[in-house]
Amino acid sequence: MDGAGDSRHGGDGSVGVQIRQTRILPDFLQSVNLKYVKLGYHYVISNLLALCLLPLAVVISVEASQTNPEDLRQLWIHLQYNLVSIIICSAVLVFGLTVYVMTRPRPVYLVDFSCYLPPNHLKAPVSRFMNHSRLTGDFDESSLEFQRKILERSGLGEDTYLPEAMHHVPPTISMAAAREEAEQVMFGALDKLFANTNVKAKDIGILVVNCSLFNPTPSLSAMIVNKYKLRGNIRSYNLGGMGCSAGVIAVDLAKDMLLVHRNTYAVVVSTENITQNWYFGNKKAMLIPNCLFRVGGSAVLLSNKSRDKRRSKYRLSHVVRTHRGADDKAFRCVYQEQDDTGRTGVSLSKELMAIAGETLKTNITTLGPLVLPISEQILFFMTLVVKKLFNGKVKPYIPDFKLAFEHFCIHAGGRAVIDELEKNLQLSPVHVEASRMTLHRFGNTSSSSIWYELAYIEAKGRMRRGNRVWQIAFGSGFKCNSAVWEALRNVKPSKDSPWEDCIDKYPVTLSY
Repeated sequence: MDGAGDSRHGGDGSVGVQIRQTRILPDFLQSVNLKYVKLGYHYVISNLLALCLLPLAVVISVEASQTNPEDLRQLWIHLQYNLVSIIICSAVLVFGLTVYVMTRPRPVYLVDFSCYLPPNHLKAPVSRFMNHSRLTGDFDESSLEFQRKILERSGLGEDTYLPEAMHHVPPTISMAAAREEAEQVMFGALDKLFANTNVKAKDIGILVVNCSLFNPTPSLSAMIVNKYKLRGNIRSYNLGGMGCSAGVIAVDLAKDMLLVHRNTYAVVVSTENITQNWYFGNKKAMLIPNCLFRVGGSAVLLSNKSRDKRRSKYRLSHVVRTHRGADDKAFRCVYQEQDDTGRTGVSLSKELMAIAGETLKTNITTLGPLVLPISEQILFFMTLVVKKLFNGKVKPYIPDFKLAFEHFCIHAGGRAVIDELEKNLQLSPVHVEASRMTLHRFGNTSSSSIWYELAYIEAKGRMRRGNRVWQIAFGSGFKCNSAVWEALRNVKPSKDSPWEDCIDKYPVTLSY
């Protein structure tokens, strides 16, 4: 999904980009005193069970200290006369524990992941982008000026990448060039993943690949099977047309498969293909993806093997998916179609950000009870009750998701997406730093952007044991999907991280 903003046509045919502003929280929530009251309330409620059990523990300790040998002898005699009851209770307890252990879902571990880093000759600075766009002869002056303004305000830097075919004048668009781009990205990410984890290709039992706009025959998953000579009974899946949120969908599918097929590995590959999906027309709503989408891809190794817990980075806690495809406006807000001249591209509706906001609200309403501390849930519920009693005169309480997560990986779909989530969730600049810097360094890499962001957090040395990460992505359909991970150790960046050669330069100051 792209989030550069709304495209509006004026009376003179010009087009501007507008970002919808959302309500901010009342000033009283910024009060220092209220902040400390809230933190204290959160501490008390979160430890309510322990506080209630403390007096009981004290009473039991006192009684136990007053027990003499005669009391213990009487207890032993009582147990001897009730041996049958003890045996039955013990057998039921053992049977119940056995059933629980055998049927409980196994945890899904993220052993490691890798992100593709294109070679330097594929970098596309703004000046080269605009020069090539002009030389193709496909864009009129109004379209060229529109693209220039989008790039100025997009948040993209000078080091993003475009595929080989787009560096030629005119671009060499072909099926072969698109396959070459897909192979370079997928195989580049997988080579690093296998090298860093020492996992043999034959050990992979599940393969899930997602790419929205390029779905050749044989499929992308078949290309990987052929390249790495994966085993014949591998369970492979190829997800297409599902937009920038498909990476979380692919993880969810792999998780479900790992719950069924035990003692195996799953690989999730997320990418997008630009070569065959560049728009060469002059419809403004279809030009924004040209300005934002760039080359990128990721490969993730998941495991359900208990012995892999020690070497894994994260454990998957939750996946929450929201789909608003039943609503016609939501369904068409990101839509691949042909313009009046028959040229194909992806059109972005002016209602995109509003629809994204509604979808996000639905998603976090489902996610909140799973991750928020009980104190936030009680406050939220009480606000809803009071709001109902007073006929909506009470302003809604926005849960503090910073109490649930230490790190946020917001899909780098565009500057507007990051801005809106920062405001609506009341996040600080450091919480959205990974998203903004990923957009600046790599652009919108579609479904793989959340993995470049996680790699950024690791490269900065910020991931500590027990930290929780919220990956959230938006995609066509319209969808909003969330994945929650918990760090199993103090995570260091993997070898050949995409940020390895430039992390010291970040964060950079952005000027829009």
